[in-house]
Amino acid sequence: MGQRLLCRALIGALTLTVGPAAAAAQRLGPDGAAQTFTVLSNQYFDDVYFRFQPTAGTAAGLHRYDTEVEDYSPANVARWTAALHIYEKKVEAIPADGLDASQAADRQILLNSIHSSLLSLEVIKMWQKNADMYSGAATNTVFVLMERPFAPLNARLNAVIAREKAIETLLSDARKNLQNTPRIYTEIALEQIGGEISFFQNDVPLAFADATDSRAKSEFAKTNAAVVAAMQSYAAWLKSDLLPRSNGEFRFGADTYRKKLLYDEMVDTPLDRLLAVNDANMKANQAEFARIAKEVDPTKSPAEVLAQLATIHPAPDKLLEAFRDSFQAEIAFIQQHHIITLPNNERPVLEETPPFERATTSASMDPPGPFETGSTRAYFNVTLPEKGWTPEHIAEHMAEFNVGTIVSTSVHEAFPGHFVQFMWQDQFPSKIRKVLGATTNIEGWAHYCEQMMLDEGYAPPGADSREQKLIRLGQLQDALLRNARFVVGIKMHTEGWTTAQAEQFFVTEGYQSPSVAQMETKRGTTDATYLYYTLGKLEILKLRADVKQKQGAAFSLGKFHDDLMRQGPAPLAIIRRTMLNDASPVL
Repeated sequence: MGQRLLCRALIGALTLTVGPAAAAAQRLGPDGAAQTFTVLSNQYFDDVYFRFQPTAGTAAGLHRYDTEVEDYSPANVARWTAALHIYEKKVEAIPADGLDASQAADRQILLNSIHSSLLSLEVIKMWQKNADMYSGAATNTVFVLMERPFAPLNARLNAVIAREKAIETLLSDARKNLQNTPRIYTEIALEQIGGEISFFQNDVPLAFADATDSRAKSEFAKTNAAVVAAMQSYAAWLKSDLLPRSNGEFRFGADTYRKKLLYDEMVDTPLDRLLAVNDANMKANQAEFARIAKEVDPTKSPAEVLAQLATIHPAPDKLLEAFRDSFQAEIAFIQQHHIITLPNNERPVLEETPPFERATTSASMDPPGPFETGSTRAYFNVTLPEKGWTPEHIAEHMAEFNVGTIVSTSVHEAFPGHFVQFMWQDQFPSKIRKVLGATTNIEGWAHYCEQMMLDEGYAPPGADSREQKLIRLGQLQDALLRNARFVVGIKMHTEGWTTAQAEQFFVTEGYQSPSVAQMETKRGTTDATYLYYTLGKLEILKLRADVKQKQGAAFSLGKFHDDLMRQGPAPLAIIRRTMLNDASPVL
């Protein structure tokens, strides 16, 4: 689900004005400017960021938003856009040279986030194109109330009731707003909505079966039935009405694509240069795959070795246990080899992926928000084969959890990837860096860890030489998947590649199965800049090399990782300024 958040919470007239704030900022010295920026940034989160995205507020652990739902009516989108423009001017009016280096960097992060939000609302306009945003938002806004016990069950049930009452309006607005919809977007919405309807029919009632408030349970039975009916009606409308007229364009275009990269990741490298950097990395990964595959079995081609690797995996009923075992080995290696400081002894809770997410994810990390105090457990979700699947379907699914990808997935999601970055959350230097993160940092770090751990010599206990080579092949296959995303995202959105061309590239150059290629291509039509995995990894590798060159014999890998983590998930361009004290290029 992740980013599929819509917006509600009408905010009335904004009383803050631009002119006086600008004048005041110019008269203040460094201390006054810093105080003004801190106050203004806090106001932004209250007045705009969470107010128009209440589900994000709940996920962040701010539970005053728990009864509100996103509102994508044209009138509210206009209010949201106006509020963003007001705060854009207010932040710009705070002089950066009146702030210390860390706050000046936070000012740039906040401005970029505002610019990105305006680009999304005014130019990309997914709220007018993407039917899945609405049904996904309906599901996610309820899921974040039931996924962790941050409050008593009865209290959360009452919040669910309040949100369910607004879902019919949300879906009604979708029917009014959706225009020039790309066909592939509507097809994705239709593929997803069966699981979303099932979520309301089965998962939500089960989650609140033990509630004791009889009045709330009676009201919930009515609101939940109404949501199921509204979702079913929406599904029928998607198929009979929207799909036949879904002839819109999904491609962002080069100008919008470049702006999104700049605002989200602070990357202004020309697209042809980005493609060249990725191409060199992809060719190196393919060559390394071929070399190791030949060592594994010189009589087979790399493709045949890959097919053999797909068959080496745990039994489906042992999959969660395999991940649990991998945690212990990874933690021991991290501590023995001083890879990174683990701030505490917390461990993620392993569980099966929620049903409505199983069509789009095989594994994911779901940590609590930065302000959550009622329930601080993180969940590592793994998608298991389902009853009724054919043996062929099970085999294809389990191939994603072969002996190599089990390691890379565990490292990526948990130790020392996403979960460890979450463990450092309390040390992030500001509220801005706890809320606003660059995906090149977040996913780039996790993807970097997959390679780094093996480069440092990690292997599961008892793994012989052949198994270690298979594990490296699994890591390289995952790297090639991300290399392929890099190319497909740019080529589809800026050079006119068709979805058929994209799928073929995933198969031939990314070493993926046709079914994975199809799923990845669909993702790329909406997640246009999903090059951030490889882009972020390469940025971190360059930063590491530059820090090592500067520090020489004093360089410590563990200290480098600690220094990187404590900066929070800021764009790597900002972190380079802190760690190198210069503005050298990220690539």
